[in-house]
Amino acid sequence: MEATRPVAGQEREAPAAGGPGARRGTIPPGPRPVLPLWAALVAAAVGGPILDAAYPALGWWPLAFVGVALCLVPLIGRRAWSAVLVGAVFGASFYFTHIVWITRYLGALPWFGLAGLETVFWAFGSVLITWAYRWLPRVLPGTWARLAALPALVAGMWTFREVFIGSWPYTGFPWARLGMSQSESPLAHLSSWVGVSGLTFLMVMATAAVIEWVRVGRFRDVRTALPSAGLIAVLLLTPAWQTTAAGTMRVGSVQGNGPTGYFDEREPGDILRAQLTATAPLLDEDLDLLLWPEGAVGADPTRDAGIAELLDTLALRVDAPVLLNAATERDGDVFNTSMIWEPGEGLTQYHDKRTPVPFGEYVPERWFFEAIVPDLVGLIQREYTPGANAPYVDAGGAGIGLAICFDVIYDDVIREGAREGAQVYMFQTNNADFRDTDENLQQLAFARMRAIETGRSVVNISTVGTSQVISPAGRTIDSLPADVPGSMVTEVELRDGLTPAVVIGGVAETLLSWGSLVALVSLGILARTRRAQDGRGDETPRGA
Repeated sequence: MEATRPVAGQEREAPAAGGPGARRGTIPPGPRPVLPLWAALVAAAVGGPILDAAYPALGWWPLAFVGVALCLVPLIGRRAWSAVLVGAVFGASFYFTHIVWITRYLGALPWFGLAGLETVFWAFGSVLITWAYRWLPRVLPGTWARLAALPALVAGMWTFREVFIGSWPYTGFPWARLGMSQSESPLAHLSSWVGVSGLTFLMVMATAAVIEWVRVGRFRDVRTALPSAGLIAVLLLTPAWQTTAAGTMRVGSVQGNGPTGYFDEREPGDILRAQLTATAPLLDEDLDLLLWPEGAVGADPTRDAGIAELLDTLALRVDAPVLLNAATERDGDVFNTSMIWEPGEGLTQYHDKRTPVPFGEYVPERWFFEAIVPDLVGLIQREYTPGANAPYVDAGGAGIGLAICFDVIYDDVIREGAREGAQVYMFQTNNADFRDTDENLQQLAFARMRAIETGRSVVNISTVGTSQVISPAGRTIDSLPADVPGSMVTEVELRDGLTPAVVIGGVAETLLSWGSLVALVSLGILARTRRAQDGRGDETPRGA
């Protein structure tokens, strides 16, 4: 029988039952830290910016795995509060880098507020990962549990933290999801099977499996490489789910580059004039749909007869429906609304933005935050109401899924559109408040992943760019650069059929995140019960 050799930085395995020194019920102590605390803090500080570099604008997607490793390794063997410290350093070094674009117009205070809150969530979520490394080997001390079950549990805890951050408080901030870093990588096609959260899970599990293979250290036994090698093969070799071709539609999309920023100087009608000027080259084109971005009208066409008349004329001139967006008011509530304006019929269908942005489009608990930061809160005068209608419209028999601006980051909006019958997605956005930053490119990565995830073409049109038309395979087939007016006429492919990500994505996300949390709690109870029966305390070194 091969003797178990302890490897530096790992726990000793329990003696074989009945073997020398074995006691009935004896279980292994917690793992020793792989890194001393000072080195763990350095690794965490370096790891955050490395993980950020995997996302646009740099988009060096392999660095996502390096960043994950630099997050996981420093947490192995830590006690709870040192795990919080290490997690806080990593979270801060990542978030303060990743969303620095918030400072473009609003300054440092909102940046510190949001990045600081995400850092707190990241820090306390890191404790769950540390507990996974501590408790699972105590309950399942075998080598194969270390190589397969432990990486799965660690990945589940990462996914749980990501799901929590993406849903709370208010509507959450699911912006920096790990899977979204792969929008231009060979791994993106996995999202059509398991969704973005499933891709996150598989990426972390593969990284954790490689880490455990190295820690176990039995390199001569090729069988020990099977879990990590198998996961890497799944990541690299799984093809995209294929939806069914259902024809094409000819879409004219217009980037007006008007003064649509919150602090842009403008006169009434300036935004609409800029949009109409950029639309002029398309007036004689044969179109199935004319698409305008978020906020391109500049006023409520349901209450302004002059603008309504102008849109009537435009729809008749292009002889096609116009899909536009404006702030609208109904029954005393204000909505961010996308509308279909039909030739000779006017407004026929509409969708209201499902998840207005907290502190951007409305202020939750305004009385409280106004008392703390009255100047910033005072800038947000309009209070948008969440929409309740489906993110879907029909244009000439083609089903169109919608997501207005940041709604593209919410899975439920995208899946609902597909289930309603969307054959193509139209994403309308206004990035004018984040000109010359990475925000637009990061949001564009979401659009690309949504195309792959749903097996649908995506037309992502911005007021100021960058705007793109993206194929169901995630390839850019047409584009407009940022900060210039322009238009595109694109033959866009329509698709039918639902991907597994749309059908089971929500269930899979729940099982991977909350199911893993239930597994962790169960392991913790078992580990502590057995530890108490064994008569030993937690042997993780103090100060680790």
